[in-house]
Amino acid sequence: MTKIIRNYGYLGTQADGDKRFEITLNQWVAGYTVGILLLDVHYPLLPGNVVNASTYTFPVRHMWVPGANQARMHAGDNTLLPALIASARQLETEGCRVICGACGYFGHFQRAVADAMDVPVYLSSVVQVPWISVGLRQGQKIGVLCADGHNLTRDLFTACGVNQADYERCVIASAGQLPEFSAFMERRGSFDNAKVRAELIALASGLVQENPDIGAILLECSDMPPYAAAIQAAVNLPVFDFITLINFVHQAVAQKPYYGFM
Repeated sequence: MTKIIRNYGYLGTQADGDKRFEITLNQWVAGYTVGILLLDVHYPLLPGNVVNASTYTFPVRHMWVPGANQARMHAGDNTLLPALIASARQLETEGCRVICGACGYFGHFQRAVADAMDVPVYLSSVVQVPWISVGLRQGQKIGVLCADGHNLTRDLFTACGVNQADYERCVIASAGQLPEFSAFMERRGSFDNAKVRAELIALASGLVQENPDIGAILLECSDMPPYAAAIQAAVNLPVFDFITLINFVHQAVAQKPYYGFM
């Protein structure tokens, strides 16, 4: 098994650059903090989407998982696990300090992949539920917009570290059957962006109207962050998504020193 060598630490001064460094055998790239596992999809990947590299202010390393189509991932097909672990280990070999997914339904495999890795793993936006919950008043709920309500199961929440009490705080609305958003599920290769935005705003607004005790929104789907700002403007609530997660974990593994006046 390849010996993984990690060089944590920000290089910003001459003294930083004068250290002795090592590198993992067969590591051909460097500077990627976050590795992101991908599905086989067919639709435009807008800025804000987890799979669009321009979404980030830091470099990320994307890697497709062989055989990982939406049907298998959404259903939590356990035969995908070896390919998931192999792809995650390849990202680790290439220097990534943390592994994320590009679909909330990677959460089916959160526990198993994390247990197989030596770097932290946060495969699903759903792992944010406990953190969101602790900041809300007792009695407030979390509105969850997802792509596939049928497969956003209790077991997936459990795999993502969500306890029963926090799970019961979640109210879920599925976008998968909406006329235009369904393009993400049906591999049509195109969609009308204004219509998708309007559908998601309406879905979130309706969920909040039906549940006025919602204190925050979580977007399960990696295709929804391009619409997070519009959703937030419509419902006037905090909105969490894959990008809040990825930005958070990047900061944890890429700390920079502070300089300034006292």
